[in-house]
Amino acid sequence: MNVLGICGSPHPNGNTAFALKHALEIVSEAGVATSYVSLAGRTLAPCNGCFSCRSGECIYQDDMTPIYDQIRLCDGLILASPVYMGLISGQMKVLMDRTVVFRATGAFELSGRVGASIACGGFRNGGQELTLQAMHTFFLQQDMVAIADGPRFSHSGAAIVGRAEEDEIGLTTVENLAHRIVQAIKKPGPAIR
Repeated sequence: MNVLGICGSPHPNGNTAFALKHALEIVSEAGVATSYVSLAGRTLAPCNGCFSCRSGECIYQDDMTPIYDQIRLCDGLILASPVYMGLISGQMKVLMDRTVVFRATGAFELSGRVGASIACGGFRNGGQELTLQAMHTFFLQQDMVAIADGPRFSHSGAAIVGRAEEDEIGLTTVENLAHRIVQAIKKPGPAIR
């Protein structure tokens, strides 16, 4: 079992990276292998809608190419994005768009895998929920199972406000999310037909 965390922040050591690494540490402590990808400094060409990926491969050979392999190998995927103008970062949007290759042939390669999300914003009600919903929409379009942070808060996912290391409630949602993704990938689900 493997949980992949993808950080959609342009800052390699910012709030979003801190929150995601915290989640992956908890997943690792539960005995599940983890891997981490930062989109900071990477070159990802935006999808141009050419649908050449119907052949099974994207026309662009850039920094997305090795990320495809890592996504294909994971059982669980945690996407983490800062809130930019009330939504996901541009880097996260490009990553999500480029994964159309996983479904363009009709195979839905990520079907049944577990997805969870983390949003980091500067202010309470600063767009975290819309950011989480955007990532959940991505999971649903890939036919994945989208999970939330669960009780005691049970919102759309983990949400950080301000400096991640100082947001006690936000870090609790990150910890809950990490525990729930471990539960979800360890628990055998019904067969998808």
